[in-house]
Amino acid sequence: MSDYARKMSDDPLLAHPLSERFEEALAYAVGHHRSQRRKGTGIPYAAHLLAVAAIVLEMETSEDEAIAALLHDVIEDGGGVEAELEIGERFGPDVARIVRANSDSDTHPKPVWLDRKKAYVAGIATKQPDELRISIADKLHNARSLLADQRRDGNATFARFGGRQEGTLWYYRALVDAFMARREALGPRAQGVLSELDAIVAALESAAGDG
Repeated sequence: MSDYARKMSDDPLLAHPLSERFEEALAYAVGHHRSQRRKGTGIPYAAHLLAVAAIVLEMETSEDEAIAALLHDVIEDGGGVEAELEIGERFGPDVARIVRANSDSDTHPKPVWLDRKKAYVAGIATKQPDELRISIADKLHNARSLLADQRRDGNATFARFGGRQEGTLWYYRALVDAFMARREALGPRAQGVLSELDAIVAALESAAGDG
């Protein structure tokens, strides 16, 4: 071990917060989503998982939350109950719980879009703070990407979402409102992330109106 690496490991303020569990979860997530791309793009789905995990880590949360961020779409995107059990066995019950809380369905075909989204928004009122933080990070990265694409391509961007411009904008605003009602439970860094999500959703609404 180099002198620098030794210093990093000895100083609790500098020590790397992640263990081999995070590396294992990253490999598991990338393997599960290997064939997926971001909707309407050629971007590997892993880009989204890494971005959500980065946002969660910047909230100074636990390793369990960072792992759950990597795995947050596994149950919903084809893994189902079998994957939920495996996640619990490999990464612990708290990770499995957070991933389950961030899954709006585990069946195929999925239930009607609007029904799923209404149920997800309603569930925010009873979610635990760690579950909320992963959800906010997920929605923030999605909203950032949507706004960037909307600014480049205009409202044609919503064609990738079944043309649901009005529904998509409703969903993001409803999410922000529901998260804001739980703001005090989130912790200060997560509150800042929520404020960013609110601002991006407002920019989306403005850009859509202009387009």
